[in-house]
Amino acid sequence: MQEITALIDKKGDELEEQRFQLLQEIATGLSSDEAFPTSFDFLIKLRKALQDPEISIERIVTLINLEPLIPLHLVRLANSAYYRRGDEVKDAKAAIQRLGLQRVRATAAAIAMQQLIHSRKMVVFTDICERLWHHSLDASCAAYVLSRRMTRLNPDEAMLAGLVHDIGVFYLLYHFSLIEELHTRPVSAMYLAERWHASIGHALLSRMGIPEEIATACLEHDVQRIAPIPPVNMSDVVYISNRLAGGLTSWFTEPLESAEENDREVEFYRASLEELHAEIAEYRESMLQAFADM
Repeated sequence: MQEITALIDKKGDELEEQRFQLLQEIATGLSSDEAFPTSFDFLIKLRKALQDPEISIERIVTLINLEPLIPLHLVRLANSAYYRRGDEVKDAKAAIQRLGLQRVRATAAAIAMQQLIHSRKMVVFTDICERLWHHSLDASCAAYVLSRRMTRLNPDEAMLAGLVHDIGVFYLLYHFSLIEELHTRPVSAMYLAERWHASIGHALLSRMGIPEEIATACLEHDVQRIAPIPPVNMSDVVYISNRLAGGLTSWFTEPLESAEENDREVEFYRASLEELHAEIAEYRESMLQAFADM
């Protein structure tokens, strides 16, 4: 990595080539076993909560659904050869039911600890990660309500898809945190994350064995279009939920060139789904209350 990062000051075509080489190197080393950080405050609280011997499985389900990475690992584990029984698991609740309380607690605690260890390297991106965590939570709540009220999709699967649609950003920011030259250039890091996070996220989800419907929805969540109301499939649900949650403008550090067009699209969905606003806000408040109660 050092050979590439030493050339950060290149410009024009050489800079684009350098960036592409850097991302290729990151993608080549992509691993489904990495425990990269997401929300630092949440991870500290989650680790403490999991140490409570009286914690119920219902409480764990609620807390796990606040964290983008841990549900993915639990779904992957539940679908492994050792644990798989019958149909493929596609959401955190089903994974927890299959794995059992003891295994879920041990797995979640281990992943959270690894994330906390790595988080010390992520200080430069803390603010971005916190905004992104809130954006992901907003999108997951919108996806849950939207799928439950307007589709025949499983709301828990939609919630997971909404929660992890930007998982590629967390993954890239962790790897960027290992590159000292990017610590003083967060805008450059976000430029790369904004353009590559969907494909990196899709590759990561596929590597983890997450159902293709969810992986594809994450790949397509920023492909600008007008998705139908009511939504037809998971990709539509995640796309609309991402827009309702603010899209890139909720976590990007610089104004987007397409911000005005994005605003018009957001207003279209808000007007079309006006009857769901209160329910989405109420569900989001319940999720944030679970975080506050930890």
